[in-house]
Amino acid sequence: MTIEKFACLLFALVLAAPASAPAQNSMPSQGISVAVAVDTKSGQPVTGLAKHDFTILDNKTPRPITSFKVVSAANISIHVILLVDAVNMPFQALAYARQSIEEYLKSNEGKLAYPTTLAILTDKGAQIVEGFFTDGNALNDIFKHQQIGLREINRSSQRGGLERQQISLQAFHQLAGFASGIPGRKVVIWISPGWPLIAGPNIDLSRQDSQQIFNDVIAISNQLRQGNLTLYNVNPWGVGEPLEREDYYESFLKAPVSPNGIEPAALSLQVLAIHSGGLIESSTDVVGSIEKCLKELRSWYQIAFDPLSADKPNEYHHIEIRLDQRALTAHTTDGYYANPKFLQPQR
Repeated sequence: MTIEKFACLLFALVLAAPASAPAQNSMPSQGISVAVAVDTKSGQPVTGLAKHDFTILDNKTPRPITSFKVVSAANISIHVILLVDAVNMPFQALAYARQSIEEYLKSNEGKLAYPTTLAILTDKGAQIVEGFFTDGNALNDIFKHQQIGLREINRSSQRGGLERQQISLQAFHQLAGFASGIPGRKVVIWISPGWPLIAGPNIDLSRQDSQQIFNDVIAISNQLRQGNLTLYNVNPWGVGEPLEREDYYESFLKAPVSPNGIEPAALSLQVLAIHSGGLIESSTDVVGSIEKCLKELRSWYQIAFDPLSADKPNEYHHIEIRLDQRALTAHTTDGYYANPKFLQPQR
């Protein structure tokens, strides 16, 4: 697959994704609402904070908090999707991940903390198990009968990397569309070493390619935040992951503010997870990693604030949460694109 075909697919996905109508320039956006998790240095959730403990910065400017609520499963529905990535995982890691998921589903006598379903990503796309389960044993019985076929895509070639990223992005949009019809908060735990990180001087993007990739970045950002969807990445390779690959995604964490200089790697699993407010867990303890991700759902803070006005369409605003108690750490959605407007570039 060429970059041109890949970019055309991205724009088709953008057109299919729900998007906000663009606001007028220099007019304030609608209120922004974000889920905020607060942890101690040891990673324990903190639940006893009040509105005055938080300061919200929009592009480094403090903004008024218009709504504050401590939220848990007691007052909002929570649904979890575990996705097994058979496209981007080596066979050995895939077998280990499958075994670990079965172990997780059968743990605690099969009692799942939240309604959960499974999805399996293959070359044919994402196959989602129908219905959500709180009985892990019942879900595991279904999982054991799921067939994961042989992968037909070459992992090592550039063409194979583009195809795998295409399949992964299609699956993400499929899951986001599926989750959009479910009330409350949704969590996707994507079990995978990650999608291909396509970047570098050998990637020749046209002006149209860059604009279409930027469009999809905006669309996905909106889907995650507006759909109350958080993405987590559990990498079962753990310490077996090469160091140069394990941290490479960090080069693309800065959200693109325009099509200029954009890389396809801006649409990688790890980057999207961080931007959604989720975690990246790289450990051979897959069960422990899943439980760590779910620990954040015990309680969090839903905070709305009055955003800054935007001077132009597709203006990126970085969100920062500051706490009075310096020993605590807050993480949430990285930011948002004000006045989103998807453009069909000229060839």
